[in-house]
Amino acid sequence: MAKIKSLDELLKIKESAQSKVDLRVKGENIDDLVQIKVAMATCGIASGAREIMNFLIEEAGKQGLDNVVVTQTGCMGYCYAEPTIEVTLPGKEAVVYGNVTQEVAKDVIEKTIKNGELIDGIIPKTHKTIDE
Repeated sequence: MAKIKSLDELLKIKESAQSKVDLRVKGENIDDLVQIKVAMATCGIASGAREIMNFLIEEAGKQGLDNVVVTQTGCMGYCYAEPTIEVTLPGKEAVVYGNVTQEVAKDVIEKTIKNGELIDGIIPKTHKTIDE
């Protein structure tokens, strides 16, 4: 880690860290916000969920989306499709996307969150495991 050489550098670091925390911790009026939950069970983390979560936080911050909250959750039961994210737009049902890459995550922000469009990669609610 580089040394901080001025007050301005310290303030920039604080501002950057605060914006990331704000995206993750918005307890009030959560139903009025776009919620993104990233499955962070062992299989999700092994498949890159942590990188996807960090990317979503960074990208939402870069685009100034202050109506988005990104949180982590446990296993969603779709281990075969990790990393998975659940996106809930205000007043709509949640949608789960599987095999999320940074490219897919960017499309989710651009198309689903900004324009309300669904994109490829949705795991249907009626999905059954091979044992069912």
